[in-house]
Amino acid sequence: MNADSIADRLDLTAWAGRVDPEPDSLRWHQCIRPLRADSAAGLALLGFACDEGVRRNQGRPGAAGGPLAMRKLLASVAWHRAGPAWDAGDVVCADGDLEAAQARLGAAVAALLAAGHLPLVMGGGHEVAFGSWQGLAAHFAAKAPAGRPPRLGIVNFDAHFDLRDPSHIHSSGTPFAQIAADCAARGWQFRYACLGVSRAANTRALFQRAAELGVLVREDRELTAETLPATGAALDAFVAGCDAIQLTIDLDVLPAAEMPGVSAPAARGVPLALLEPLVERVRDSGKLRLAELAELNPEFDIDHRGARVAARLIHTLSLAG
Repeated sequence: MNADSIADRLDLTAWAGRVDPEPDSLRWHQCIRPLRADSAAGLALLGFACDEGVRRNQGRPGAAGGPLAMRKLLASVAWHRAGPAWDAGDVVCADGDLEAAQARLGAAVAALLAAGHLPLVMGGGHEVAFGSWQGLAAHFAAKAPAGRPPRLGIVNFDAHFDLRDPSHIHSSGTPFAQIAADCAARGWQFRYACLGVSRAANTRALFQRAAELGVLVREDRELTAETLPATGAALDAFVAGCDAIQLTIDLDVLPAAEMPGVSAPAARGVPLALLEPLVERVRDSGKLRLAELAELNPEFDIDHRGARVAARLIHTLSLAG
């Protein structure tokens, strides 16, 4: 597999930074390599340079620059990973054809999974989730034993359900409704957990739709230091009922002070200090097969605060086996 064959472009110029003279002081820019056909199984970073879904959702465009911004801030993060990491390039949506870009992303994710990699997709708007899902679903549909549908679960840390009716338009607000419809068409159970939801940012209709679909819900105000063990236990139980997990983090789940560079900054949000331990539980579950970060918008990212948080989350996820 060659990176150029699964993505629209590969630009390694973001991987630059300081070099420390002390031994055992490597940083990401010194360790990550371009993906090749013979690359050993590892963590594969794949960008989705797209904010067409955000534009359709009447949000603030600019998330197409998210993958580059994450790479630049990740470049100088200290390297603590045991296995290799690869840059698989970017899938780009420059022509407004969101559906075609999502299909290319799905094909790229499926190719990475087939090669044994853990894809970590960097958005882009949260429309990235449906593109990533297409690759995950294709991979596990091909592997599933006859008569036993794969039990694929989605863990979404997000201020929004993103369950809007997709029959009108596909956007950053519809990916999980599209996934639910795809599961129904395949005869699969839709397994979805959404943690960090803001009641102020989701209509009653969306809460009702989540209830009808059996979504595991935790609101932002429910996620506190005191409730963290109970939330973790509920998350563990959800993950245990799945064969594989797609972990998706919409960065607008974080408070605006920590994450200003998103389309819809959170008035309350879930602080990184509470979010990271939950992410680690999913990472260490043995079920994680796909991760993604969405909605970083560098155009509104004060002092690169959001990109720094995103880089830390990639670092956290990179500590998986």
